[in-house]
Amino acid sequence: MTINETQDEIIEEFVELEDWMDRYQLLIDMGEEQEPLPDGEKTEQNLIDGCQSRVWIVCDRGADGRLTFRAESDALIVKGIVSLVIRVFSGHTPQEILDADLYFIPRIGLTEHLSPTRSNGLLAMIRQIRNYAKVSAALDRA
Repeated sequence: MTINETQDEIIEEFVELEDWMDRYQLLIDMGEEQEPLPDGEKTEQNLIDGCQSRVWIVCDRGADGRLTFRAESDALIVKGIVSLVIRVFSGHTPQEILDADLYFIPRIGLTEHLSPTRSNGLLAMIRQIRNYAKVSAALDRA
């Protein structure tokens, strides 16, 4: 599935829910479905700067060069938000990640329903995933 196909799927899931309390519940449910990170991966190196809550993102690079992300947060809604972000990016090449236009965030109304600190945290998560992709792309060129 392409990044855009995944974004379209997420948009469909959220558009079906008109009430934002239902959308928040969907985010919480998605976060609860995430596998927790082992304590050994909850390190300062994997901790995302700029998030109000504690968020850890781990990047695994497959033999084919595709990146897979795993994440966890200590806040339920943020855990759901990071699960959406890694769902969109996981399984793609560094270049696909770097070239991606993330349109699902405004289309599901997430930006307008997050506090400024959570919005900053969302941007920090995306920035960190793109940083992982930049490093991985540089390894491909080396």
